Amino acid sequence: MKDVLSLVAKRLGLGFVTLLVVSIIIFGAVELLPGDLAEAILGQAATPETVKAMREELGLDRSAPVRYVEWLGGALQGDFGVSLANKRSVAEQLGPRFSNTLFLAAVAAAFSIPISIVLGVLAALYRESVFDRIANVATLTSISSPEFFLGYILILFLSVQNPWFPSISSVTGDMPFTERIFVTLLPAITLTLVVIAHMMRMTRAAIIALLASPYIEMARLKGEPRWKVIAVHALPNALAPIINVVALNLAYLITGVVLVEIVFVYPGVGQLLVDSVTKRDFPVVQACCLVFAATYILLNLLADVGSILSNPRLRHPK
Repeated sequence: MKDVLSLVAKRLGLGFVTLLVVSIIIFGAVELLPGDLAEAILGQAATPETVKAMREELGLDRSAPVRYVEWLGGALQGDFGVSLANKRSVAEQLGPRFSNTLFLAAVAAAFSIPISIVLGVLAALYRESVFDRIANVATLTSISSPEFFLGYILILFLSVQNPWFPSISSVTGDMPFTERIFVTLLPAITLTLVVIAHMMRMTRAAIIALLASPYIEMARLKGEPRWKVIAVHALPNALAPIINVVALNLAYLITGVVLVEIVFVYPGVGQLLVDSVTKRDFPVVQACCLVFAATYILLNLLADVGSILSNPRLRHPK
């Protein structure tokens, strides 16, 4: 038990260091942008006195390390500053948007995880069959297509030619749960088509690798049916790579939704990030990037911890 806690503590420490490095990169990238932020906000007609006053208001008259420490300290307390575009708190804008992004990712995960695992198990069970080949071709086609392309294809067939779903996902906080799911279905299906191939192929590969193990051969010699051999003996031992790939794809579902949210005008963090970049609203841009990075690192940590807990061999690497 101590070994497990030690490994988990090391992973958490590495995750914190990684997030710290990423925060430095995010802040530094904004600092390296060409032009003066105060002049960009005020325009070319601004006087030197006005620009100086704006720089003092934004804190640009202080050194970059001091501003970074202040920004990071506020971010750790949930205070990301004030938006330059509308003078509202960044946290107030980011909270509902992040909730919408999590909801979209949860709906997509509810579709993609069970479908991909079932398809992976069936593909391993009927390896080299017509079903296996069709599943591989279909999933490779979906993962090779950009998200925005799949989104527009779904809009064309499921919203324009056949008006079954709305093409614009206008989600509001007071919307009923069933209506919210209905409005979110098209972007969720788009994300599902993108991530299902990776999870399905990893499940298939993990199951096939275990089918050559001696204990699997012994189960077959005992006369157990193939489905029972896979479901009872192979699948539990393949949980480590499956958990890892599921967690990584969950990280993608949350952090890789920018294009999907743009296509469907979904009010999530990705849409907020693009709008803020257009308006040069850098406090919001920094907050969105940091939230995306923290979410991705956290889910990667969960993948590592899940793999360690599900596979005893990883607890004792020697």
